[in-house]
Amino acid sequence: MERNSRKRPWLAALFGLITGGGHLYLRRWKRAVGWIGLSFATSLLVVDPAALRAFYEGTGPIEPVLPVLIVGFASLFDAYFLARAQNEAARRAVGADGTVTHCPHCGKELDGDIDFCPWCTTELDGFRVASPSAADGTDSDRADARE
Repeated sequence: MERNSRKRPWLAALFGLITGGGHLYLRRWKRAVGWIGLSFATSLLVVDPAALRAFYEGTGPIEPVLPVLIVGFASLFDAYFLARAQNEAARRAVGADGTVTHCPHCGKELDGDIDFCPWCTTELDGFRVASPSAADGTDSDRADARE
């Protein structure tokens, strides 16, 4: 899946220097819009427009605009850790023998007895699902073929 493709966390953080940019790189459109909206809402509702203008012109202090900067840095860290989580989900999505123990869409652990992910409802047609202990070699008879 597109969402589980490997992305570089440091690059997501670099793009995250512009609020929402890291999420755009990760193709998390709704999350990017949410962070951008939160940044605008914070600047409109919390920060004095004159202080914001003075800060951007380089003549004002940093303290009045700290709420906007905090939202921006929170977005940056969220993009970084989201990229790391996506990479982990992509890494464990398909095992060496072609089985999956975690959902290829959301990365959460799967039960070998059902045909869909109970967390995100993604259909698992075409995947062989094995219980997580089967991937360790302790319960290999639980893997069943999905067609």
